[in-house]
Amino acid sequence: MDSKVWFITGASRGFGRIWAEAALERGDKVAATARKLADVADLTERFGDAVLPLALDVTDAEQVRQTVAQAHAHFGRLDVVLNNAGYSLVATVEEASEADVRAEFDTNYFGTLRVIQAALPLLRQQGGGRILGVSSTVGHVAFPLIGFYCSSKWAFEALHESLAQEVKAFGVAVTLIEPGAYATEFGSPASLKMAPGMDLYNELRQQVFGRLSSMERGDPQATSEAIFKVVDAENPPLRFILGSTGLPMVRAAYESRIAIWEEWADVSNSAQGGSNTNA
Repeated sequence: MDSKVWFITGASRGFGRIWAEAALERGDKVAATARKLADVADLTERFGDAVLPLALDVTDAEQVRQTVAQAHAHFGRLDVVLNNAGYSLVATVEEASEADVRAEFDTNYFGTLRVIQAALPLLRQQGGGRILGVSSTVGHVAFPLIGFYCSSKWAFEALHESLAQEVKAFGVAVTLIEPGAYATEFGSPASLKMAPGMDLYNELRQQVFGRLSSMERGDPQATSEAIFKVVDAENPPLRFILGSTGLPMVRAAYESRIAIWEEWADVSNSAQGGSNTNA
C-alpha cells in the first residue's frame, strides 16, 4: 500500500498525537500542527523528514490558508485531512457567556470549516483525498453542563454530512470519527474551559461529575488500527463510532426519539393540511 500524507490539527496531545505518531510509524508522512510549534517539534527527532511540524491556530483564517498550502507544497499532496482540534466549555445554558460560546464554536466548528475550505481546492486539483472530522458520540446525544460542546458537535456532524454529498464527485471521501469516552487528555484543564458556576446548579454539577468519574473509558492507544482501516477503505463510512460504548448509547437515543415521533405522528400529520400542489 502506498504511503499517505496526513494533515492533522490538534496533534500536540490526545488522539491527534497518537494518530500522528502511528501514521508515521507505519511509514506515512504527516504535517503535524498545534497552536504552539514546540508541542510538535519533537516529532522531527524521531521521524526526521517524514514529519512537518507546523504552528497553527485554527481560529486564524489566514494562518490556516498559509499552513495548509505550506504542507501541500512541502509534500506535494495531502491524502488525509484530519480535523481534531477542539475543546469543551463546561457550563449550563444559563451560566455561559455569549463570548465563551462564540469562542468554542470558533475553534470546534469554524476552525474545522476553515481547514476544509483551505484544503478542498487542493484535494480537487490532485483528484481526491479523505477528510476526517473528529466528532463525538455527543454529536448525537446531548448532556447537561456540556451542552455547548455537544451543540458544536451536532453542527460539526451536519457540516460533514452535507460536505460528503457535495464533494463525492471529486473523489473526496468524508468520514466523521465519533469516539465514546476515552482516557485522553481531553478532560484536562488544557481541553476544558470552566464558566463561573451558579449555586443553584451545584447539585447537578456534582451528579454529572460523579457519573463522569465512574464512566468506563477506552484506551486511546488501541484506536490507531481502526482509524487506518477507515482511511484505507475503498468505500469508507460517513460515520464511524470509535469504541464499544458509543453505539448502545446512540441506539437508545434514536429508539427513544423514533418512539416519541411515532406516538405523536397523528398530531404531526394533522398539521400537514390539504394537498397544495401546483398543476
